Amino acid sequence: MATAVHLKGSPMRTHAPAGRRPRRRILALSVAAAALTVAGCSSESSGAAPGPIPTANGDAVSAQATSLGSILVDGRGRTVYEFANDTGSTSTCTGSCASVWLPVPAPATLPASEPGVTGTLASTTRSDGTRQLTVAGHPVYTFTGDSAAGQTTGQNVVLNGGLWTVVSPAGAPVRTAATSGNSGPSY
Repeated sequence: MATAVHLKGSPMRTHAPAGRRPRRRILALSVAAAALTVAGCSSESSGAAPGPIPTANGDAVSAQATSLGSILVDGRGRTVYEFANDTGSTSTCTGSCASVWLPVPAPATLPASEPGVTGTLASTTRSDGTRQLTVAGHPVYTFTGDSAAGQTTGQNVVLNGGLWTVVSPAGAPVRTAATSGNSGPSY
């Protein structure tokens, strides 16, 4: 129940009793808190020296030095990821998942090797009939959350029911925290 408070010379205002705040104020505070939480999660880590920004070289994948160590990037310099839920060379990232985690397409002719890549390059046929590159038997992807070469915003993200990690030149998941270029949202 609201109480009316009127001070001489001021307009009459209605105030909610203590303990009962208007829903709009609570909603606004909740939205502000959520925005601060997301901003805090997406900031770069402090004190870490940034690594060099990978360059685009047109190769299907290549090994590049980054703040996470040597990792694979695609021909545009974008970080390459693998999905823990994939079994063998079969991709389980389909539908809406594949619109966020883009399958790295396999070239028509697979190269015997790529610069710095020690994992075996091959391909797998996806459920939609397209060919996806595999490294050491694992399908590989890029992340739409990485807006520029060198970003690793998908590192250690749990999304679409599983863990996403950057890929080492041997084709293994890199299990370290992102330290630089991680300026996008955490999920």
